[in-house]
Amino acid sequence: MSWLFGINKGPKGEGAGSPLPLPSAQPGAEVGGDRGLGDRPAPKDKWSNFDPTGLERAAKAARELEQSRYAKDALNLAQMQEQTLQLEQQSKVKEYEAAVEQLRSEQIRAQAEERRKTLSEETRQHQARAQYQDKLARQRYEDQLKQQQLLNEENLRKQEESVQKQEAMRRATVEREMELRHKNEILRVEAEARARAKAERENADIIREQIHLKAAEHRQTVLESIRTAGTLFGEGFHAFLTDRKKVTATVVGLTLLAGGVYSAKNGTAAAARFIEARLWKPSLVRETSRITVLEALQHPFQVSRRLLSRPQDALEGVVLSPSLEARVRDIAIATRNTKKNRSLYRNVLMYGPPGTGKTLFAKKLAVHSGMDYAIMTGGDVAPMGREGVTAMHKLFDWANTSRRGLLLFVDEADAFLRKRATEKISEDLRATLNAFLYRTGQHSNKFMLVLASNQPEQFDWAINDRIDVMVHFDLPRQEERERLVRMYFDKYVLKPATEGKQRLKLAQFDYGRKCSEIARLTEGMSGREIAQLALSWQATAYASEDGVLTEAVMDACVQDAVQQHQQKMCWLKSEGPGRGDEPSPS
Repeated sequence: MSWLFGINKGPKGEGAGSPLPLPSAQPGAEVGGDRGLGDRPAPKDKWSNFDPTGLERAAKAARELEQSRYAKDALNLAQMQEQTLQLEQQSKVKEYEAAVEQLRSEQIRAQAEERRKTLSEETRQHQARAQYQDKLARQRYEDQLKQQQLLNEENLRKQEESVQKQEAMRRATVEREMELRHKNEILRVEAEARARAKAERENADIIREQIHLKAAEHRQTVLESIRTAGTLFGEGFHAFLTDRKKVTATVVGLTLLAGGVYSAKNGTAAAARFIEARLWKPSLVRETSRITVLEALQHPFQVSRRLLSRPQDALEGVVLSPSLEARVRDIAIATRNTKKNRSLYRNVLMYGPPGTGKTLFAKKLAVHSGMDYAIMTGGDVAPMGREGVTAMHKLFDWANTSRRGLLLFVDEADAFLRKRATEKISEDLRATLNAFLYRTGQHSNKFMLVLASNQPEQFDWAINDRIDVMVHFDLPRQEERERLVRMYFDKYVLKPATEGKQRLKLAQFDYGRKCSEIARLTEGMSGREIAQLALSWQATAYASEDGVLTEAVMDACVQDAVQQHQQKMCWLKSEGPGRGDEPSPS
């Protein structure tokens, strides 16, 4: 309501009324002597500077407001402003009270936190005191044990010293007894020797005469025996020569005896070769499906089961790429039809990195075609030396006696089928290679030759000329690796775990997703390495306490296998480029 009183109003806001009269000067006021008559006296109180114009304007405004029709509204507005100010003041009071309450609650919480810290600190001190007391008790107990141990060691040392002293005394006594016995024995022997020497000296002439008599008698007896034997032999030989029938019978008997010995020797050798070629396996053959007499006697049930078994699929258990699978299936079908038609077999070369399924496919091919198979390795030929040629001829003689046809699989063939012109090979190995070339110069309807090598570029040119089909076995790609992981997981882990006959158990997780993940992680690994990985899962489960194979254990085995594979690749690269067995990138 400051506008009513004209506060902060300039001259334009002044009222139109006449100004109030100034208060008169009080009597007795002092007036300066140097002022004029028209000058005002100087003010002496607080009302001397009061401006009454504001009151005049306020009175005028009040009269106008009272006469105005908006007077009541202005009064209400002023009341509302006052109420608003009161409510604001009350809200501030309540905020202050809330702040006071919050401060009080913060103080209570701080006190509670302080008490909690005090209790925890007391608890910690109690625990530390208890631990320290326990440590002191353990230390006292350990000191007592050490003292007891030292006392026991001291007693044991004293006992050992006592035993050693007793043993030394006993040994000294025994040595003294042995020394006295030895001296007595020496004295006895010396006395006997002196007595014997004295007796011999006294009887020397008699003994010498007895020896001469015995020698003369023995010489006379020998001469008589020789004279009698010569007389009898001379008379008998003279009688034999004078009788023609005896001489003839003797000559004929000796001739028949010599002929019988020679015939028996050659006949025995021929029979041995015949039996060896048909009943036993040659020394170069490591493994064969042909049944020998010894095997039939040792394992009759397995032999009968093998004879009654039916031909299997050539690719059963063999995981290959689609293109390679189609090609080897054509080879299997052609080989089976060749056997049925009794035609000539073709020679096959399988090359590629190790562990890609070459040997397994050769076995499956022989079983699928209804043939026998024999596996030999090229590393067994060189150590045989001069016997290599004979062993090679025995091998092919044995192969030609097969009634079902024989698939001869030569693993690591580059070990002895090397180039004769450039390679430094021994004369024995060269002769063995020539014997192999001689026996494989023409196709046969008795046996089929299958060579496997990691370095086919080292073959002799004559060997390359005898090869009809070449098949490259590459490392498995991700699809083939996933099939291999699933196959070996079922074979070595899932099947033993579900049968319940073994200790192996399997935890619950997504097996299919895990196999796909492992196939992705095992890039560059061969089928043999994947099979070894599955066997490591089985062995790790057997080694655990509960026999359970978990997903974490499988991941650890996979990581270990990948590290081993990378280490092998580092070793392979350090040998230098250009190796035939270096795996190609998948």
